[in-house]
Amino acid sequence: MSDADLPFDPAMLDKLAEVAVHVGLGLEPGQNLVLTAPVEALPLVRRIAAAAYRAGAANVTPILSDEAVTLARFIHGTDVAFDSAPDWLYRGMAEAFANNAARLAISADNPMLLKDQDPERTSRAAKANAAASKPALEKIANFDINWNIVSYPGRAWAKQVFPDLAEAQAVAKLADAIFAASRVDRDDPVAEWQAHNAKLRARTEWLNSQAFSALHFTGGGTDLKVGLADGHEWKGGASQAKNGITCNPNIPTEEVFSTPHKDRVDGVARASKPLVYQGTPIENIEVRFENGRIVEASASEGEATWKKLIDTDEGAARLGEVALVPHGSPISQSGLLFFNTLYDENAACHIAQGQCYSDCFVDEIASDPDKVSAGGGNSSLIHVDWMIGGPETDIDGIKPDGTRVPVFRKGEWASAV
Repeated sequence: MSDADLPFDPAMLDKLAEVAVHVGLGLEPGQNLVLTAPVEALPLVRRIAAAAYRAGAANVTPILSDEAVTLARFIHGTDVAFDSAPDWLYRGMAEAFANNAARLAISADNPMLLKDQDPERTSRAAKANAAASKPALEKIANFDINWNIVSYPGRAWAKQVFPDLAEAQAVAKLADAIFAASRVDRDDPVAEWQAHNAKLRARTEWLNSQAFSALHFTGGGTDLKVGLADGHEWKGGASQAKNGITCNPNIPTEEVFSTPHKDRVDGVARASKPLVYQGTPIENIEVRFENGRIVEASASEGEATWKKLIDTDEGAARLGEVALVPHGSPISQSGLLFFNTLYDENAACHIAQGQCYSDCFVDEIASDPDKVSAGGGNSSLIHVDWMIGGPETDIDGIKPDGTRVPVFRKGEWASAV
């Protein structure tokens, strides 16, 4: 699609590319960049490549995907096709990251692409891909390198968010929402991100100063006590990767997050928004945890996919992340359901099944995988966020002596910082 065919101002893509490279990645001269995107997002891919080279990138390597090719596997593939994945590609990406390449992903795909496919096959394909990609994803989960995710308004995605509009109108509306959430609709997006990061940093500093041992979530059908890992640390907004480069991994972002203790989660969690996983919608999730592990799980739609996901491996039934997002966040107040975790997780407090972020530990623990495990950090092939927060959410921070401190009341921060 040429710029003339875009139903929105292409100059906004120029601004988004600059934010992705300079705020999202903090790309440094001489770095290589590995960029993944669907072919539909080529207008943004090209701009990001140009911005990266202007910033001094040594080499930009784009890896493109296509929805029709993805569907061809499920329509025409033999049984063997669902237990294999391109491990050679992920090994190459892992080698690039070990040599300090940066990583940028553009999301734009149809969130419902695999809705009508056999959940047994989608589960097997996802598990095979997760296993093959682990060497590369570990470099990201451990925050070894600077990385970033941004979005482009794909046509099928736009129609999912705005089903009553014509395609061009839907794309234009989704583009406006992406640009607003990414803060590129402002006169000086970089300055806006600096101010936003400062607010998130103030929240993380307050939470770290409290040294809570657990958080207690109530409201909206959730009554969940989330024990926090020993030596955990709260993060949010811009952070310094282990390669010394400061980046914003997610654009947009409204969350502050940390690591739960994999054995200290108890109670009931009920989803406040649908989850779309590997193209399958999962509605009205409800689970019960005992000693950190899910012991009961249900969903009104996509239950088979949900149960297969939490059976991926031992760690998939345990938590790897807990994140706090006020109901008043701009993404929540937009009133839109994006069917895209990058956006929907920034509209509500959420938890994540699976792999923890080792970076969410104090330095002396974060650098040692054995210490991360001993502190309660979870390990898994997956990391899947789902939302449990909303306007009814109350959260108490619990200190080691049992003292309770209000953190959220009615979906908002209980105190100013």
